[in-house]
Amino acid sequence: MAHVRVFYEDWQMECCGRPFSVGDEVGLRLVAVDEGARDGRWYGAEAWVENHGDPRHKTVGRVRAIDLVHEEYTAAHVTEPVEPVPGKVTFVSDGRGLEPVPGTRTLEPVDRCPRWFGEKPVPQQGPPRVRRTRGALVTLEVPDAGRP
Repeated sequence: MAHVRVFYEDWQMECCGRPFSVGDEVGLRLVAVDEGARDGRWYGAEAWVENHGDPRHKTVGRVRAIDLVHEEYTAAHVTEPVEPVPGKVTFVSDGRGLEPVPGTRTLEPVDRCPRWFGEKPVPQQGPPRVRRTRGALVTLEVPDAGRP
């Protein structure tokens, strides 16, 4: 048996996933992560879950650990200029832009992967920040032939 670290993005679970617990046998559609890209978007995982296309087959394995991935972001209001009026500049809010804050990534071991993730304000001085749960890093025990 081999252990594979899998990243399950928040939106993938919220859209089409089913919560699971440590010890459960699960079938996940996995896509291998290029070795050079593991430390970025995939938080060190060897594979990621893709519920919306290929691969068609599921990798079946037993969940051995679940870590929620949290990261802090500065929350800035994004504005865009509206139709120009001579001598006047007007901006309209177009939502909120989030920029990751370096060094704020944390892992939280849990017994169950939630269906819904979220964000919370981070109390502090300076620009507003939020702490988002980006997804879950899952340690999946698979047969040696079942690696993505």
